[in-house]
Amino acid sequence: MNIGYARCSTNESKQDINRQVRELKAAGADEIFIEYEHGDSKIKSQQEAMFAQAQSGDTITVLEVSRLCRSTKQLCEIIERIREKRLRLVIVGSITLDCRNGQADPMSEAFLQMAGVFSQLELSMIRSRVRSGMENARAKGAKIGRPQMTVDDLPSGFLRHYPAYKKGQLNISELARVCDLSRTTVYKYIELLET
Repeated sequence: MNIGYARCSTNESKQDINRQVRELKAAGADEIFIEYEHGDSKIKSQQEAMFAQAQSGDTITVLEVSRLCRSTKQLCEIIERIREKRLRLVIVGSITLDCRNGQADPMSEAFLQMAGVFSQLELSMIRSRVRSGMENARAKGAKIGRPQMTVDDLPSGFLRHYPAYKKGQLNISELARVCDLSRTTVYKYIELLET
């Protein structure tokens, strides 16, 4: 079986993953796991599900090494999993690491690891440029980050249901659900109201 893996750092509304899906299908992927998670995140649930489903002899197809991960440590762990499960990894148009016999071609593995180093380097450079740009903006007097929230900024839905929470008619989880907010956000709003 040919299993495709597509990953974007942000959700569908901010980043289009369809290009990856189209190209993975064109490369022969029978099934595609789609992940919305940052490249150096330690937990990628869809990647875990993909490896759990993959059987010996299967092919994992991705468009770029950076879609798998943005960390050389994680890449080495992925290579080891591919070797242990006797899979073939295809980076479309560049590197194929075939471990179906339990071994990897040393040259292919080395090229894959080098691609991982460049992927991690690229992420580090992006982060460095962002930090530099933020410092430059701060030096010019710009306010960086989310604006400070006040009680006047709280959503009306939260304010409507908050009294029921105060009376004990709703717990935190229920308040979060009826307001369509995360529990973390609800805690933040409560703290804002009660301080």
